[in-house]
Amino acid sequence: MTLASLPAAFADRLTRILPADQLPGVLASFAAVKDVAFRINTLKADPDRVLTALRAAGLDPRPVSWSPLAWVLPAADKRALTETPAFYAGEIYIQNLASQLAPWVLDPQPGEMVLDLAAAPGGKTCQMAAMMANQGQISAVEPVRDRYFRLKNNLEQQGVSIARTYQKDGRAVGALVPERFDRVLLDAPCSSEARFDLNDASSMAHWSPAKVREVAHKQKRLLLSAIHALKPGGVLVYSTCSFAPEENECILHATLRSLGDAVQLEAVSLPVAHQPGLTEWDGKALNPAVAHSVRVLPDALIDGFFLARLVKRQSTR
Repeated sequence: MTLASLPAAFADRLTRILPADQLPGVLASFAAVKDVAFRINTLKADPDRVLTALRAAGLDPRPVSWSPLAWVLPAADKRALTETPAFYAGEIYIQNLASQLAPWVLDPQPGEMVLDLAAAPGGKTCQMAAMMANQGQISAVEPVRDRYFRLKNNLEQQGVSIARTYQKDGRAVGALVPERFDRVLLDAPCSSEARFDLNDASSMAHWSPAKVREVAHKQKRLLLSAIHALKPGGVLVYSTCSFAPEENECILHATLRSLGDAVQLEAVSLPVAHQPGLTEWDGKALNPAVAHSVRVLPDALIDGFFLARLVKRQSTR
């Protein structure tokens, strides 16, 4: 597979974002038929019992080294997985491993107040509820009506009892409930370019540099809202499924410039292949702290992803 298979503007940008030695593997991932990953839902089931039932159904899940609840199957087994009693009962949830990293980095604890600011379809919300053993509270926000009801349905099916759902624009939440939450997850709406699939032309149909600029404007306001909703001393994870620095490092740079010492980027250690955040883009130097963010490199198993972990050091009221 070559760069010529991708939109020309995206291909050019990719060569400037990634080291040359990483490009072949990333390009190959766009053409790969990826394994299906799923997470066992401990709110509803014992992992050993679920695995025994799946194997009895003729499936052979493979473990993921960094998460005892994450498993993978060949893509050809996805339909069979969705026809199992475990799937219908909400005992498993199909979720790409990249998506599972964001709650893993946030590390919500039982009893905490957590905000999921762009929550639909709910996979990360459900994962956090399981990590919290359904103790505490998660406020799950989604502005789009059909996605909001899909979120509610998934939370119910997965046995989540600590979530309160709100159909609201996340950009307003920080002003409505300032400094209320111990942890905030903002998996921001993005251009989704890290999910390009050469087997599905529709995955690239709506991408353009203008789209990147459009979503970046929204992301900047969402991140400021998320920080205002976070208690001093609280932790926030910002993530996207985009390679674009405008949606990632540049958002962090602008936020640090706006809020100064009120927030601090923390180093992120990941168990998957990744690169540190860029400290320069399009000839513009970025805050050196942005290097603490990480860009997950996609392969045959995991989608591309961007993650940053921030700590709020002082009030932003």
